[in-house]
Amino acid sequence: MAFELKEHPHRRFNPLTRQWILVSPHRNQRPWLGQVETVAGEVPRAYDPACYMCPGNTRAAGARNPDYKTTFAFDNDYPALLPDTPEGQLDVNSLLVARSESGICRVVCFSPRHDLTIARMSLEDASNPHPHCQIWASASVPDEPAKEQLAQQQYQTTRHSCLLCDYLKLERDRGERVVFENPHFSILVPFWAVWPFETLVVARGHIGALTEFTGDQNDALADALKRLTTRYDQLFQISFPYSTGFDQRPSDGQSHPEWHLHAHFYPPLLRSATVRKFMVGYEMLGTPQRDITTENAAARLREMKET
Repeated sequence: MAFELKEHPHRRFNPLTRQWILVSPHRNQRPWLGQVETVAGEVPRAYDPACYMCPGNTRAAGARNPDYKTTFAFDNDYPALLPDTPEGQLDVNSLLVARSESGICRVVCFSPRHDLTIARMSLEDASNPHPHCQIWASASVPDEPAKEQLAQQQYQTTRHSCLLCDYLKLERDRGERVVFENPHFSILVPFWAVWPFETLVVARGHIGALTEFTGDQNDALADALKRLTTRYDQLFQISFPYSTGFDQRPSDGQSHPEWHLHAHFYPPLLRSATVRKFMVGYEMLGTPQRDITTENAAARLREMKET
């Protein structure tokens, strides 16, 4: 019997983090007896007087928002990092180790309208229903970007090339996991994806950071995010929940030619609007696992309308 990726259990390697994921496509037909979520039916209003982020409203810590008309950024009222944290550390036999960490946390409201979101995320899936994101800047490189930093550095050293440039070329040549493209960005379900409909947004040119964008690239990124989140919403006919973030080169003043700008989308829905993917048991203690192959997930997303 010949091995088939679409039929037999196998492991896939993530070259960005150097971790493995177990893929079990034969389990995709199993009956679901786990937790079933309810779908929110309430539609948010354009302005909510109780929302901390709406224009003119008072936030939890007492500051009042201006009557903003476009985007609005402010320091998080309850930040996880503080810029004036004193330096200090603890090290007991290399077993009890702690170091102080300084940084800043900001909030960016995408729109003054409470009812407009990129993801159209349902109320129970968001920390706040108002369309927004967070910017965290820490003194040290966090674990996940640090893994990608090391992988991209070593790939460039050994191959004299960019890891994501080479990976994107390979995926574009094969086509089976590419969801769609515009002139500046490709959106694909990565070969090593953990979440059922996880996607990777990759700059088609070798760009290290958002600050390198031209006007055309800004517009193309907005187009890509809008088209992707619309496909997500179409998939199960709901406001599709997800977590997303951009990875770009460290802001330490170095050039970092090994870095290639990209964004991860991690949606938790498994097979319907009411069935979620949870990391439990073997996945928390051993290695992540998925049932739907990335090829199948990409095909389903390609079928979705963009309106």
